[in-house]
Parts: sequence; structure tokens; C-alpha cells
Amino acid sequence: MHFNKILAVVCAASFILMAVPIASAAEEKAVKSSARAAKIYEEEEFLKLFSHKTRKQISDVLGKPVRIGQASKPAGAESTLGRPLDKGKGANVEMWYYENMVRYAPKRTYKTVELTFVNDRCLNITYFNTK
Repeated sequence: MHFNKILAVVCAASFILMAVPIASAAEEKAVKSSARAAKIYEEEEFLKLFSHKTRKQISDVLGKPVRIGQASKPAGAESTLGRPLDKGKGANVEMWYYENMVRYAPKRTYKTVELTFVNDRCLNITYFNTK
């Protein structure tokens, strides 16, 4: 009888411990990075802080982007230019997208901020509300 009570208490305790979430190091880092990205910037402030910065500098402050895009050469680009394109390596162009980070009115933020990197430097910043 005494053994059954002890067994029941041990089972209940282990069940409670299993129900308590234990955050991994990766989850804690993700929470910290999303907390960093939660800051809302003014338009001019954002431009001054992040123009001409490297990917690492920006990701250290803003965290991981919501989405990443790669630029590609459009089909038929050579015929549009009227001359053959250089066969060299070319520039590495990548776009990072963040959401609801830049304020344009007291209670309104742009839905999307696009940072365009050319060879690891942020050379263009675009704010927009369309998808």
C-alpha cells in the first residue's frame, strides 16, 4: 500500500516535470533576437543606422530577417541592353525583408522594409505597404 502511494507521487511529479517547457539555447537566442527586432525606428533614423552596413552588423542589431531574396538576371536582358553582358562573376545581390519595423505616422508602421545588399553592403533601403 505504501509502495503504491510512493509510485503515484513519483509518477505525478515526473508528469509535472515533463509538462514544464525547457527552453533550449537556440530558442533563447531566437527570443532575444526577436526582442532586439521589436524596436520601432523612425524613417531617417533607420536610414542613418543601417545604410552602407554589412550583413553581420545589421543582423547583430535587427536579428534574422523574415525573408531573404536573391536577385537574378531577367530573361532576354542582353537583347534589351543591345550588347552582350560581361561574363565575369558579377555582383552578389541579396534582399532581406523585415516587417513592421519603421514608423511613418504616430500609430502606423510600414508593413515591409527591404534592405538590398550588394557584395555584403546595404546599398538600398525601401519601405512599402504592399505585398
